[in-house]
Amino acid sequence: MTDTQDRPGADGGDAFVSAFDAVGADYLFCSSGSEWAPVWESLARRHRDGEPAPEYLDLTHETVAVGMATGYGLVERRPQGVLLHAAPGLLQGSMAVHGALLAGVPMVVASSESTTYGDGPGQDPGGQWYRNLSVVGGPHHVAQPFTKWANEAASIHTLPTMVTRAAELSWRAPAGPAYLNVPLEILLEEWDGRTAKPIVPPGSTHSSPEEVDPVAQLIREAANPVIVTETAGREAGGFEALVAFAEAWNIPVVEPDSAVCGNFPRTHPLHAGSDIGPWMDTADLILLVNCRAPFYPPSRRPSKARIVVIDQVPQRPHIAYQALFADVYLEGDVANTLRQLAKRARDLDGAAVAARRAAQEERYAAEQAAITAAEARAAEAIEGIDPVLVAATLRRLLDGRDGIVVDETITHSRAVKRHLKTAAPDSYFYVQGGLGQGIAVALGVKLAARERPVVLTIGDGAFTYNPVIPSYDAARTYELPVLIVVFNNRVYKSMNLNHRRFYPDGAAADTGEWLGTDLTRLPRLAAFAEPFGMHTETVDAPDALAPALERALKAVAEGTTAVVDVLVTR
Repeated sequence: MTDTQDRPGADGGDAFVSAFDAVGADYLFCSSGSEWAPVWESLARRHRDGEPAPEYLDLTHETVAVGMATGYGLVERRPQGVLLHAAPGLLQGSMAVHGALLAGVPMVVASSESTTYGDGPGQDPGGQWYRNLSVVGGPHHVAQPFTKWANEAASIHTLPTMVTRAAELSWRAPAGPAYLNVPLEILLEEWDGRTAKPIVPPGSTHSSPEEVDPVAQLIREAANPVIVTETAGREAGGFEALVAFAEAWNIPVVEPDSAVCGNFPRTHPLHAGSDIGPWMDTADLILLVNCRAPFYPPSRRPSKARIVVIDQVPQRPHIAYQALFADVYLEGDVANTLRQLAKRARDLDGAAVAARRAAQEERYAAEQAAITAAEARAAEAIEGIDPVLVAATLRRLLDGRDGIVVDETITHSRAVKRHLKTAAPDSYFYVQGGLGQGIAVALGVKLAARERPVVLTIGDGAFTYNPVIPSYDAARTYELPVLIVVFNNRVYKSMNLNHRRFYPDGAAADTGEWLGTDLTRLPRLAAFAEPFGMHTETVDAPDALAPALERALKAVAEGTTAVVDVLVTR
């Protein structure tokens, strides 16, 4: 705490805003609740008096508030503030908070309840808390299962430091959302002006040479090593460090379907696709780099490979069940560890390196040929638009634009990753934790990278889960133009695939009564954007696809969100 300052009339709302300003939050993402009047008053006063404060975003849905904070944090990697309404608002936003936990995004989520219900001194908080808003034990107990840390600021005297503590905890590895319940009475209480100390970035832990040298020797002795990664690209400098490490040792890199971001250039000759299967019986060394769940089912372990886990926090506390089969752990900062290993790439067995380089060149050439063939088939299709054509066309149109892709498709996610071929750091993110967040996450990414085009690829089923109207309102209000491309196959395909898989000869297969899957009854999805003055197109013919996407990208470049609903064949 710093020395007491004289701030006449200041209350807990001002303490709250002051603490987030000290924390270094750029934004307060707020889905309004009646408890935040003290914060709004503090912001109004600060704006009037020219005092510093985080920028306030007034959002109309909890998922939008949390999702935008997630998207912003994916790029900036620093904790921001999220304000929700009591326990009901927290529950409404809980899926997105859980998604931030899985994505490793730091943020401080706050909501509030009354603790005196009008029976205490001071201002009356209102009867709504007593009647229907409060939950037993307080909302911090509700938040515990889907946050990294959850607690309550029970005093005006500890409020600023509790905000600091929450921000610091959220930023430390494994990064994730922290939750703070701030009772309304605390926000209304007089504040003596003591402010929170600014926080600094986390320090780094490094694997020692005594730990790294034996791993370098394992790599040196391996004839057929492979790198598997899910989230190396989430670490600052992790993408570049992984490229340098793989190149120094000539080791192929697999990004499994569970990869949640771009970790390695998909255009790189050492990129080995998304299937770890070919290495399960042939690899003699598997390097799991920020890989939370590499094997499925978890008991499916490699037959002969030794396993090295490179991850600052390999045992993720938010994963209910996790099997890594590690023989060695390197638990220092991932980027630093990879750089240390890259420097040790010497005295290599030339014949072994040449053999695996040749094998990878053959694999890479076969994959590129398969991609080319798939795109040729998609382009030659006479009727309808193949999803591969959509992804390939987006790749061509985004070439040279430094674009960012946020993906919330399910059955089309492999095609998106395989054919878009993102190749730069922070150029691809897959939405975590449940469908219905994609538009908000894309808006948050755009908020952090206004100069880069941001494209959301999304299925029609996922689109209907999103709070579309509040998301469009945020896009227009805060001038965050993004391109939304809907892969619309008019069906909940993943549900249908599971039904067919579990009951291939069942009653539904016999009668054609496939329940829980039909989306043909929905209206034109692009039309929801029309009242917001956005660019909208519906495309159902292959020759119309590229011109429509070109017009949409032009609209986005000129400052207007564009929605292109593409009717795909599968």
